[in-house]
Amino acid sequence: MIPEQQALDGAHLIGVDWGSTSLRAFLIGADGAPLAQRANGNGASVIAGAGAFAATLDAVAGDWMRARPALPVVACGMVGSLHGWLDVPYAACPADARALAAGMLTSPGGAVSIAPGLLCQDSGLPPDVMRGEETQIIGALHLQPQLAEAACIVLPGTHSKWAQVRHGKIRRFATHMTGELYAVLRTHSVLGRLMEEAPFNEAAYLDGVDAARRHGQLGVAHQMFAARTLGVTGRMAPAALGDYLSGLLIGHELRAGLAWRAQAGLDNTPLTLVGSAELCRRYQLALRHYSGERTLVLDNTAPAGLLLLARAAGLTPAHSSTLESA
Repeated sequence: MIPEQQALDGAHLIGVDWGSTSLRAFLIGADGAPLAQRANGNGASVIAGAGAFAATLDAVAGDWMRARPALPVVACGMVGSLHGWLDVPYAACPADARALAAGMLTSPGGAVSIAPGLLCQDSGLPPDVMRGEETQIIGALHLQPQLAEAACIVLPGTHSKWAQVRHGKIRRFATHMTGELYAVLRTHSVLGRLMEEAPFNEAAYLDGVDAARRHGQLGVAHQMFAARTLGVTGRMAPAALGDYLSGLLIGHELRAGLAWRAQAGLDNTPLTLVGSAELCRRYQLALRHYSGERTLVLDNTAPAGLLLLARAAGLTPAHSSTLESA
């Protein structure tokens, strides 16, 4: 990051990635890169009322907004949910930056443009939704234009998203509650009773991935009980059981996600991971073990996506090559 005054002078946008558990604010340059960043733990799930949202944003980025009052502010994530600052209706798949920008609404007071989430309604299937990840995907397409023609983008997390991209648009996506399921099972089920906190055990993790790959037809509800029986019978140390369960759940996600990708005819297109370095590393390990798949990894693509949305909405000057690639 550069000195803050220099970042303020060079910023084209104040971008806010406001999820359930955290808020990240960025001064974003002309190329979509973050010039400065601030964060806190005041996510949308712990705030209530328009005044509280405005005060929370002011505490994080208010001095930026006062120093550059003409600089637009665009936010994405759960801030636009039913329990957020403003309920912004979902845009429908297929969608690109322009479609998402068209659905943005202005916060009470008019200071912030809030992006919509994305709704996927495949014929015959229950609806699926995302808020925030759509902006990361748009950012990924800007940073890696070769993905726009056809790609599968995976965003690991509490609720992992697998998204199919064709011709610059998010065509459909599928959510896997892998991270939340792991947390619930470890904290609130019989499986967690034998587990001990320990450094990452790669061998146990890959054993779990392998169990999903080789015997996944038995079903995850059956297989995950092994995270107890392997400990009860002494075949696996308590310190390894948590990583075995993690690998098993991620392995089942890969089993479903890769089949879904192949069914869409995208199995020979780039598979890209977007997310934290540590979590993406776990998915990389699992993918190499499961199918030998090599992946492109992108860290934080939200700032680039927020800039794309601002340009598509006419809030900042558009660069001709940018919107065409997203």
